[in-house]
Amino acid sequence: MSQHNISGSEVFGPKPFVILRGVKTSGLRRQRSARTLVAFIAGAIVAVAGGAVALAAIFGPTLFG
Repeated sequence: MSQHNISGSEVFGPKPFVILRGVKTSGLRRQRSARTLVAFIAGAIVAVAGGAVALAAIFGPTLFG
């Protein structure tokens, strides 16, 4: 979204008045979101593996023993 602050005769001035501020590159956002996605997937894998180990420890002796 853009913010317009036009008043008086500035509208009809000879030169365009443009200020670019706080423009972030999309590459940084992509890297950060990719890192977040990788961390989330790694956490999910660890959680599933831990759950499998816990289930094997609880039900393993009764099922296979």
